Amino acid sequence: MPSLEKFKIDLKSLPEGETVMERDLGDDFFASIDAPDVRSGQLHSTLTIHRRDNLFELLVDTAGTVTVPCDVCLDDMDQPIETHDRLTAQLGDTGSEDDDVVTVSEEEGILDVAWFVYESIALSIPLRHVHAPGKCNPAMMNVLKEHSAARSGDEDGEKAVDSRWAALKDLKITN
Repeated sequence: MPSLEKFKIDLKSLPEGETVMERDLGDDFFASIDAPDVRSGQLHSTLTIHRRDNLFELLVDTAGTVTVPCDVCLDDMDQPIETHDRLTAQLGDTGSEDDDVVTVSEEEGILDVAWFVYESIALSIPLRHVHAPGKCNPAMMNVLKEHSAARSGDEDGEKAVDSRWAALKDLKITN
């Protein structure tokens, strides 16, 4: 399994000013990070690091596609992704993660941004992802139609009603 070493940034060795790093993210990245939500994809990430003394502002721009299951037919589909995120880090006595600033031990000086990049990608995936109309798996769409509650109506034009609701119609509450 490929290493995530290229996502470890030696903050102490960075020069003052701006440093730009380019990273390609493929299936090996998602396998290495043991990603729970995304298993594959092809993305390109640009890390722009602005250093001022012991304060570092990281801008992470990532674009490409990830493969996720369609919510309707469950077949894999490509989901376009574009993210723009920011992380602030500083060198300090002890390592810690605050909501605003990540403090990296000055002794070590290494910031691992692999999980930050992954979270940025995972959070940009829409809650609902479906194929374009007509692109879902036809076999699965037929099964869904067959098991749909809409087919429980009569052929003479009566509005279709789920049989579970029809049984409740006979119950009446009286005061």
